[in-house]
Amino acid sequence: MDEAVRKRRAEENRFAAALTKGPAEVLDFLLPIWVGSQLGASAAEVGALTALETLVSFVVRPIAGSLADRYDRGRVAAAGAVLYGLSFVIYAVTPGIGIAYVAAALGGAGGALFWVALRARVGEGLSGDDGAFSKLFAAEGGGTWIAFVVALTAIAWIDYRGVFWLGAAACAVAAVVLLNAGSAPVRDEGAPRFLQLGKRMRPMLALVTLTAMAEAGVALLLLMHLQRGYQLQLGEIAAVFIPGFVVYSFLPDYLHGFVRKVGRTRVLSLAMTASAVFAAGLSFAPSPWVLAVMWILSAAAFAAAIPVEQAVVAEAAGLSLGRAMGIYESAALLGATVGAFLAGQLYGSDVGWRVACFGAAALLLFGSLVVRGAVRRVGVAEFPVEPAKTPSQKEKPAPRMIEEASQGAEPVKVDANKRANPLRNWGIHAVVYVLAQGALAIAGYSWPVEALFGGPHDAEWYWNSSGHWLVNLGRIWTFVFVIDTVWSLGREVLKRRSY
Repeated sequence: MDEAVRKRRAEENRFAAALTKGPAEVLDFLLPIWVGSQLGASAAEVGALTALETLVSFVVRPIAGSLADRYDRGRVAAAGAVLYGLSFVIYAVTPGIGIAYVAAALGGAGGALFWVALRARVGEGLSGDDGAFSKLFAAEGGGTWIAFVVALTAIAWIDYRGVFWLGAAACAVAAVVLLNAGSAPVRDEGAPRFLQLGKRMRPMLALVTLTAMAEAGVALLLLMHLQRGYQLQLGEIAAVFIPGFVVYSFLPDYLHGFVRKVGRTRVLSLAMTASAVFAAGLSFAPSPWVLAVMWILSAAAFAAAIPVEQAVVAEAAGLSLGRAMGIYESAALLGATVGAFLAGQLYGSDVGWRVACFGAAALLLFGSLVVRGAVRRVGVAEFPVEPAKTPSQKEKPAPRMIEEASQGAEPVKVDANKRANPLRNWGIHAVVYVLAQGALAIAGYSWPVEALFGGPHDAEWYWNSSGHWLVNLGRIWTFVFVIDTVWSLGREVLKRRSY
């Protein structure tokens, strides 16, 4: 595959993933609250709604894998994005819980088609970029925190249904991106089938299920403890989760460099051990802010482990990328469902919060002990295979030609580096932000000035509605600027450490 084509397709994959992952995560976060408070659904109906989406997704994922091995994967993923979007539309217009079940079924089918086909499409480029799944995971994390910031700041103006319409629009854009994208030819002849793949990858799939159980269980435990243990509101809970999603967005690509140095099994083992420590530590956290820090550390560990698991599954798949990703997604969904169910049961019983945390930690510690054997039985390399150089890359031009080329390209290179310098770009953002907030402060509508020197204000003022529309815009801008600052400085620190 041509290098320029490969890079363009990789960017399309990541853009589509970010557009879809964020709204899906926001929906999972808001849906139980919305159907309970706005549609008057009982706890049993909320559980049935969630279970229906999970069941449909579980049933459709193997079918999605077969489709992704027979037809253009970009179009299969686009069809999934369309169904995702339709589910958002139905949620936005439904008058009651009955119609919401249709949306849940469409969302389950759409998610299965989209993620199975998209991950298979990413797997096509693994030979040209061994960090493809790390970059995909980072794009999903970026899309998640951006979607949360937009949704939680806009919900006071446009309500839950308006947020669902925004989710439908994002899915529509993702579908257009994938429909306009080309795809590699799919070769189904001679590819291993489901039973062959399942037998070959059984140890790895068990590990994937265990990881998903722990991740979903820890996330749900944290959510319930913030809501019930600390009585936090929607915006305050999101403030604890968002920093972890920001870690998802910029750390995976740098962690992949660590994978290249120490190997896949060591990284998986270390990540699971660290996650176990963090899961146990959650039970002793004295405040929501400590919980936020623990969640950031846990997110960093999952950001190292999950892309490695996806790359191992893709390499073991051979020509059956679609079927392999269908099995992988099914295993992850099964683990997440079981983990969330067990976490809810343990937290709601007399056993309590601490035992639930230690249960997740025990699962992760067990996984860290068996990971080496699981990866070896699958039969993939311990270290990612870096892409081979093309003949043109292997050729060494004469010193005189190098000197002339470097002299001729220097002005262009310098100019490009200036444009690509993240600290320079951040500096421009900071100057614009300070000047604009200064002008708004003179007019009496600066949110950061009011937040620091006005007040006192309740939590609703900080997270949902701050009064005048200019003040609300300043609140959104301030949140985005803070995240931009963390993103830019964090990337620069990691870049310097990698040299």
